[in-house]
Amino acid sequence: MTETPEARARNGVIAALAAFSMWGFLPIYFKVTQHVPALEILAHRIVWAVPFGALIILLRRQWPEVRRAFGHRRTLALLIAASMFIAVNWLVYIWAVQQSQIFQASLGYYINPLMYVVIGVFLLGETLRRVQILAVILATIGVAVLTFSGGQFPLISIVLATSFTFYGVIRKKTEVGAMPGLFIETTLLLPLALGYVIYLATAGTAVFANSGVGDSWLLVLAGPLTVLPLLCFALAARRLTLSTVGFMQFLAPTLQFIVGVAYGERLSTAHLICFAFIWSAVLLFSLDAWRSSRVRVPVAQPG
Repeated sequence: MTETPEARARNGVIAALAAFSMWGFLPIYFKVTQHVPALEILAHRIVWAVPFGALIILLRRQWPEVRRAFGHRRTLALLIAASMFIAVNWLVYIWAVQQSQIFQASLGYYINPLMYVVIGVFLLGETLRRVQILAVILATIGVAVLTFSGGQFPLISIVLATSFTFYGVIRKKTEVGAMPGLFIETTLLLPLALGYVIYLATAGTAVFANSGVGDSWLLVLAGPLTVLPLLCFALAARRLTLSTVGFMQFLAPTLQFIVGVAYGERLSTAHLICFAFIWSAVLLFSLDAWRSSRVRVPVAQPG
């Protein structure tokens, strides 16, 4: 059944809200599993994302796209590089949440869209509009304030923003959809992840299956928590304008920030000033993107 334009837009907004809400509240999951080492959580996130992703691929009849990607040398090489960046991003994010650094994690995803602009200028030769230049300057001031006034260089934020930016740039150049791409990336990482899980089990230090049924099911849950938001994002991106998706993507780090407040993380004056500059930059950036966007552009890649 064909969607009407109104239904298409409504379903797109619902899917986007679902995706960004799941990403926004994801720190709660990593807080609940805080007793599990970050590397073990990452391994299970990859291991259980593969079968769950395969199920989604089957239901969406995307196996031909997966086979084409595996058979194309350039596409596969790009996905190997992308898998390395996303693995680093996931690991640092999990560790940051466990170390009560949710503010820094959310800051990284606020900075991420602005880093896309910087990458576009220095690597792709794009030209910045005045509003974009101002947004980048404000973001830079915010990071500088946190570094010098707060005495804390936001390394976690920079690593998260940089790794996800390069991941997004690579995926943009890769001719494969969001779900097939994620499935291939996790499949490529599966031997390392599964090997690590087996090593922990052999050494008798694994949390999985050794700390009760509850912990085991929590680690299995990492699979759907990885795949479902991306599925919702893919559905939303095909139904909404690029600028609408751009606006809504800031819901995730905002919810992460709120989660950080709820967990009682220390919010210093330097943090408040930094976020004030970042939020101002985000507002300018989003308004500029909204004003300059006139065509519905499908966003096929995560990011």
